[in-house]
Amino acid sequence: MQFFGRIRKLFLNALSMLAVASCVAQKQYKSSLDDPAIIMAPTGMAVSTVDLQNNAPLVGAEVFIEPGQSDGYIDSLFATLAHHHMRLTRIRLFENYMRSPNGTWDFSLFDKAYVAAEKHGISIWGNFFPATGFEDVGGFKFPRTREHLDSVADFIKNCVQHFRQYKCHAGWNLLNEIGSAKVPTSPLSLERYQAWLEANAYKPEPGRLRGFGFEEQRFLLSHNTWYLQWLAEQVRRYDPAAHLHVNNHAIFQLVGEYDFPSWRSTLSSFGGSAHASWHFGYFNRNRYSYAVAANSAILHSGAGPKPWLMTELQGGNNTYSGYDAMCPTKEEIIQWLWTVVGSGGKGAIFWSLNPRAGGYEAGEWAMLDFRNQPSDRLKAAGVVAKTIQQHASLFALAKPLKPVVHLLYTRSSLWTEAKLQPGGGSLEGRRAGAVMKSILGYYETLLEMGIPTAIQAWEEFDFTNADFTGQVMVLAHQLALPEDAAVRLEHFVRNGGALIVDGLTGFYNEHAVAYSLIGNPLRNLLGGGVLEYKVEGEKVPLVLNSNGLQLPGHAWRGYLQALQGKAIAGNRKQVFALQHSLGSGKVVWLPSLVGLGSRMYGNRALGVFLNAFFQQMKVSTSVAFAGHYPGLQLHTLKAGEGWITISINKSGLKATPKLLLPAGAKPQVLFGKSLAVKPGQITLQPEETLVVYWQ
Repeated sequence: MQFFGRIRKLFLNALSMLAVASCVAQKQYKSSLDDPAIIMAPTGMAVSTVDLQNNAPLVGAEVFIEPGQSDGYIDSLFATLAHHHMRLTRIRLFENYMRSPNGTWDFSLFDKAYVAAEKHGISIWGNFFPATGFEDVGGFKFPRTREHLDSVADFIKNCVQHFRQYKCHAGWNLLNEIGSAKVPTSPLSLERYQAWLEANAYKPEPGRLRGFGFEEQRFLLSHNTWYLQWLAEQVRRYDPAAHLHVNNHAIFQLVGEYDFPSWRSTLSSFGGSAHASWHFGYFNRNRYSYAVAANSAILHSGAGPKPWLMTELQGGNNTYSGYDAMCPTKEEIIQWLWTVVGSGGKGAIFWSLNPRAGGYEAGEWAMLDFRNQPSDRLKAAGVVAKTIQQHASLFALAKPLKPVVHLLYTRSSLWTEAKLQPGGGSLEGRRAGAVMKSILGYYETLLEMGIPTAIQAWEEFDFTNADFTGQVMVLAHQLALPEDAAVRLEHFVRNGGALIVDGLTGFYNEHAVAYSLIGNPLRNLLGGGVLEYKVEGEKVPLVLNSNGLQLPGHAWRGYLQALQGKAIAGNRKQVFALQHSLGSGKVVWLPSLVGLGSRMYGNRALGVFLNAFFQQMKVSTSVAFAGHYPGLQLHTLKAGEGWITISINKSGLKATPKLLLPAGAKPQVLFGKSLAVKPGQITLQPEETLVVYWQ
């Protein structure tokens, strides 16, 4: 019987290999983008745990496993990944497909995937997906009861103990798309909320004006961190050295509930979801690469010393799922991948390689077509992956240039904007999102200048340094500042920092109490005070006295009282902007929504203003554009003795930007057309991405 069992097993393996070979051999599978001499991973190749920190960025795509898939089909998916130089995948481990109603476990469906991954040299991150309803696309964010929590613990125990045995096992995705926007009304969350309130409820000091406690928002910040730590503890009981990862989502809307610094002691790496059709509502189609860049900038800062990658990037068409139906072009796939790499990401995983068959998202999102053949998007991603692998030693230790501009956001600003929101309104500045969009207005302009820029939570910036010379901080419409903000900001400016204050920054304290009515602590920093903010319509131009430059403000105009500061917009009777020197630094106060206005009406003037301000403050960086080029983007990595520049053209026109480079830097084109590069200048066709190593 054992003999016939072996014969049967060999026969089935042969059929599976024949199916894969047939798939690879089909004419439609080949493309001019593919390398005919590709080296396939040998059968049985061991796959070690992925070391993100010290290796070149990885490109991958999620493999969706569900009942009904044949052994040959599953194997073919991993063969496809290997063929396109993709060495990392994530698999959603559905408890519903493992645990039977009687409580017994059957891992065989997912075993096929792990076996295929080892065969083709692919590393797997297992994504925990505890039992939930069939119609639950993203999974629950918090357990409902204590009993439910115990059930999740049991699921993790069985999953980890089983799948950690595979050599291709590289880590765990603790929770799919952490972030819920509100505290659930389930018993466990409410129980923890009440306990938290006993120790953390807002209690205004006697004699002081009362504000908002933002208890729900502060608890959610804590609740997310608690559950993440709890999940990590469950995994490490059975896999002590496990690589642990999580991906947030909707970062522009939900960043106020992500306490990234608190996660650093729990996670091995950080991640995020960046789906154009779900998450880029603040951007139009031509600015999606800007959205990926801004998302990456927030992740890069939040991760701190830990590596990060974009865990989910939209890889295919969405039909009925997502807010906006769209299908990425192959050019966009290239732009998004290189943007992640240029922002310091250690790779990206597309959602998804293959489509699910039933339910929500059925037949959507995939990089394979319905004949299981690679789309132009998959081929393009494979070329990027191959390029990175060919220059692995160069990219392995490449890091983004240290930021010289810091765009800070405060959670209390995001919370205040949402709390005071009546909904609707004709002015963009009054709607939810104006705080983040104001930041994005500056970020997009700086990206078009090639200036290394960070988007950081207030808590992520180190105010303790002794010298901030050459550093610029921008507070773009940060409505609510903590009461110690004046002390911290004065330290920054007095010690050489340059500060730009935009919009209604500092209108409130962290409890949404108006500073102007309780004694504004920012007066000494800003060189004056505010008399009034007046709503003056859609366009509120801010004309600078020195050169007549018209900055495109929006909604409000601030009427200021100059004290130590010098008026730079307005006249003796009415002051609209101030500049103030403090110590060895400088503050510019622009009390209108200039960042948001620039995003709405065009950012050329803001680019001119920033360029002049940087020159005045002697702000410099080793590589940048020689000016502001609307519609272009530049990311720069320091790589060994040289620099890697990643340039993207979204202007719709041919562009020939000039670059500021170290003297004598010689180019080597890594991706793109070699003829597009001349000393100090590059040529970009519309939608083109060019990657150059300068040494």
